[in-house]
Amino acid sequence: MKTNDYVKYITQTFVKYIDQPKDIRKKQKHEKKETKEPFLYHWFGVIPYAVITMLKRRK
Repeated sequence: MKTNDYVKYITQTFVKYIDQPKDIRKKQKHEKKETKEPFLYHWFGVIPYAVITMLKRRK
């Protein structure tokens, strides 16, 4: 992708975002936060998540 095409794409995306009403932008941001994976699972995979689950079961 050439630089000019990239700048055009970024500009179109930005304008599309700005043209949306504020409440729709807030709703999308909130939905994105809700669907986000837990921190450990996102950065380190399933192994730390499994270890924590095993430790919780022992207690």
